[in-house]
Amino acid sequence: MNAITPIAPVKERVSAAEWEARVKLAAAYRLAARLRWTDHIYTHFSVRVPGPDRHFLINPYGLAFDEITASSLVKVDIDGTLLDDPTGLGINRAGYVIHSAIHRAREHTHAVLHTHTTAGIGVSAQRDGLLMISQHATRFHKRLAYHDYEGIALDLDEQQRLIADIGEHDALILRNHGLLTSGRNIEEAFYNLYYLERACAAQLAAQSGGAALHILPEAVAEKAARAFEDAVVQGRHHSHWDAYLRQLERDDPGFAR
Repeated sequence: MNAITPIAPVKERVSAAEWEARVKLAAAYRLAARLRWTDHIYTHFSVRVPGPDRHFLINPYGLAFDEITASSLVKVDIDGTLLDDPTGLGINRAGYVIHSAIHRAREHTHAVLHTHTTAGIGVSAQRDGLLMISQHATRFHKRLAYHDYEGIALDLDEQQRLIADIGEHDALILRNHGLLTSGRNIEEAFYNLYYLERACAAQLAAQSGGAALHILPEAVAEKAARAFEDAVVQGRHHSHWDAYLRQLERDDPGFAR
């Protein structure tokens, strides 16, 4: 069948700020597809709609990540009401439960990205979680939270425990489930996810060799973590995003329609 297209035009009836947010979120979905961070139509990325309301954008339930466009994204309010569903597909309730919890509780968090990759699930199932065995892992030294698996995230009462567990961190391992990162914008959340996914993949690769692992000393891991934080202050996450966006615009520009 043909790709599902929005029922009605979107760009002409939303603000310029919302359209920009839609384009960035659609780009994040397309990039995740290229990086093989998808679980087909499952998992979800969201971004807050600019403005005073706690509205956010998330993927319609049924489109693969490489089908997402700026116009197909669903706008939801913090209580789960669908405000704009251009394709008529609705959303994944688990996506609403997880993402609305964070958007509601954290004023500074505007983007939330959640994956079910093999590497992320693999590390989430390990008792000791993410090990400080790579430079990529040090990005999260003492800056990573964990949330125990409670079943598919369909119950609203799990939200309070999720928020309590993530605290002030911008990265979370959902045990036996996957990964979640957040940020003040798409660029920061994507930068965090890139490093967390790479760290998990490196960990599984290192463990597969069977040799004893070298765990970085606390002081070294903390030194590297602070350097990563400084890089964010300096805007490195924007450079990271812009380079990926240039690749996407060359190879797969359809996301922006």
